[in-house]
Amino acid sequence: MHERTRLMQAAGVVGIATLLSRLLGFARDAAIAWYFGAGFASDAFIAAFRLPNLFRRLLGEGAFSSAVVPVFTEVMVAHGKQESNRLAAAALRLLALILFFSVIACMAAAPLLVRLLAPGFVAEKYELTLYLTRIMLPYLFFVCLVALCGGILNVYNHFAAPALAPVMLNLGIIGAIFLIAPHLNVPVVGLAIGVIIGGALQLTLQVPPLARQGIFFWCKGPVFHPAMRRIARLMLPVIVGGAVYQINILISTLLGTLLAEGSVTVLYFADRLVQFPLGLFAIAATTAVLPSLSRQAAASDWPGLKETLGQGLRIILFLTFPAMIGLMILREPIVALLFERGEFDAAAVRLTAGALSYYAIGLWAFATVRIVAAGFFALQDTRTPLLAALASIGVNLVLGMALMKSMAQNGLALATSVASMVNLAILVFGINARLEGLPWRRLLPAIVRTMCISALMGLFVWALAAAILPVSSPSIFLKAAGLLTVVAAGAVVYLGLSWLLNSRELAGLLEEFHKRKSRS
Repeated sequence: MHERTRLMQAAGVVGIATLLSRLLGFARDAAIAWYFGAGFASDAFIAAFRLPNLFRRLLGEGAFSSAVVPVFTEVMVAHGKQESNRLAAAALRLLALILFFSVIACMAAAPLLVRLLAPGFVAEKYELTLYLTRIMLPYLFFVCLVALCGGILNVYNHFAAPALAPVMLNLGIIGAIFLIAPHLNVPVVGLAIGVIIGGALQLTLQVPPLARQGIFFWCKGPVFHPAMRRIARLMLPVIVGGAVYQINILISTLLGTLLAEGSVTVLYFADRLVQFPLGLFAIAATTAVLPSLSRQAAASDWPGLKETLGQGLRIILFLTFPAMIGLMILREPIVALLFERGEFDAAAVRLTAGALSYYAIGLWAFATVRIVAAGFFALQDTRTPLLAALASIGVNLVLGMALMKSMAQNGLALATSVASMVNLAILVFGINARLEGLPWRRLLPAIVRTMCISALMGLFVWALAAAILPVSSPSIFLKAAGLLTVVAAGAVVYLGLSWLLNSRELAGLLEEFHKRKSRS
């Protein structure tokens, strides 16, 4: 199968599953906003959830796979599927043992962890955050195993179950909000219980496809394989280099605890809205492109690797530039439609919309970093992404501390965006040198064309939104109808202009769509 077709198919599967997950994620967040608002209880839960959620994003959204996939691909190419199955089962057994004892250690160290994650919380808020943290720590066991299962299944070109795993987490939390929280003296504890239920469902979902591949990690067997040394050597730098955005978000949350009450919640909801296009496009593309890049690197197919990387960059920018502009222009109507109800009032909407606009500035960089880093990981080069990540984290910390004094949570969001641009600049320079040049003759015209079309679409969306969106309407149906009309019209304009200007990215997406339609 041609690599471009394989990439498009995998990205489509992951994209559809991620879309479902993100929609349920919005339903989850809307339920949290409705029930808890932006205040004491929601701040405590979000701060406590940061540690398990950080691990979910660090490991479950591609970073863990970036260490696993290249090594598993190399073993399968060199020694066959039976040997890669032995590696998979051994890795899962060893990781389960390590995680069991790690969770126990984290339980004991929970007071220190909460002090680090929420330095501004004191008295009752600190105690509630500590209690919620201890309830949710076992989620680390589930999510790390799920991440390893996902990486293994991606090597075998199975993408559906790993991509659907977040759906299970969202279902667990939503169910807990309505079925468990109302019956507790401290309702927010129900959210923590829902996280554990969701984690168990996530891991259960991975078992059937693993069994179909002949991987039975629950049976007695060895807990070590020689190739695991290479995975262990890649793991830490890959996680830091591949998930720098999540680390920077954690830093923003940490600094946000020093601001006014509700700031942590505002940053969380703004980040969640950025995560929708980021997950739908960037995570799907990175998950799909990494196995292809790894196969090409293992076969020393450098022209093919450069072509696959260039194609991934063109597609991701084609999709994220208009999403960035749309989020910036429609930030307040989007936040109001999704969250303004119950305890989440108009003031919370304005604060969240402000933070969203500054996060959105960096959306294109957040997404592109993942693709470029995947190129390094396919080459099993972890040093360059690690150095770029450390520079980005430093910029985010220093700039965030400087800007939060005058811009509050908006400054923290802006610092995260700027830090990602720094990370991207270092990575692009490095991969260009490593591969002796990217396909710039096709890349640069595509980027300029996409930017121009996105700007024209943005002008249209701005004018249409000013004309038809209700300034203040009590009807959620009128708000939804107006916003959907503007978004749909903007998409039509963007795709129409892309077609008129002969966009290769649009042509490739349409070609794959027609292929799928003919096969069905």
